[in-house]
Amino acid sequence: MPIGVVTQPQGILAWMTKSLAIVGAGRVGRALGQRLREMGWRITVVAARSKSSAKRGARFIGGGRAACGIPATLADASTILVTVPDDAIARVASELARNAGEALRGKVVLHTSGALDASVLEVVRSCGATVGSMHPLQSFNGVSVPPLEGRVFAIEGDELAVRMARKIARSLGGVPVGVSADNKPLYHAAGAFAAGLNLALEEAGVRLLMTAGLKRREAQRALLSLTRQVLEHYEKLGPQKAWTGPLARGDFGVVAAHERALRAVQPEFLDAYQTLSRLAAQVLSHHPAAMLRELETISANAKLIAKPKGGYQ
Repeated sequence: MPIGVVTQPQGILAWMTKSLAIVGAGRVGRALGQRLREMGWRITVVAARSKSSAKRGARFIGGGRAACGIPATLADASTILVTVPDDAIARVASELARNAGEALRGKVVLHTSGALDASVLEVVRSCGATVGSMHPLQSFNGVSVPPLEGRVFAIEGDELAVRMARKIARSLGGVPVGVSADNKPLYHAAGAFAAGLNLALEEAGVRLLMTAGLKRREAQRALLSLTRQVLEHYEKLGPQKAWTGPLARGDFGVVAAHERALRAVQPEFLDAYQTLSRLAAQVLSHHPAAMLRELETISANAKLIAKPKGGYQ
């Protein structure tokens, strides 16, 4: 067979396999869409709940026809990326199955939830699509596209969908990592510890410094510098050597002073401080049982001190 006859269909196939429709014009959909377009993917449709939102998403991405709702034309692409919030994925899948039906046969449908697995897309799988999940372990601010090189992409689902998800992740410079469906919630909880919950701790610290008299900008600057330093040490030296503070030194008198101060000034922070101290003992201490006993003693003594007179009969 002449070479020209072979290469033309291969070229068409290569073009088709890099066509992508996006459902959801929020932070994740816009960022992934823009970067994939820059990497040579053809964005066919950008769908959102309103036409205005879809148009804004398409403009941000730099490609794709804006569409309101879940049109059947989504199935014109070889891959459909569902980037809506977790509680909307099942509804989107049902509408996609109803509107596109048999046109989904042979297509790949991926969602970007970190906590849900591919089973939430079962209704489109029944239409003949292969389904999976692909979650970038990265925060998105909605204003700019974050660097995705080297970022982990958690992937699971049907074999063909997993292969496509890996291809997309690698196109973005990411590192595809297999996470089983059963372990998706644990995987996502890990991200919550390191990101959202960590931010809550940082803000709590800022508010304590503000209570102590610092201005917000001064407090943020001081704690961000400290946090970055600890994380750099954690990356270079590991958890035990990076661990700092009174617990790391076994200075339980200071821990007790912290608890007394929190009880007096910010009592709503005390439970979090005590819980996190116990967590630190469990994951960072070489002698967790002994440290936990010390912490229990501190908390018990603090409760005795805080008990109003006449409280014990």
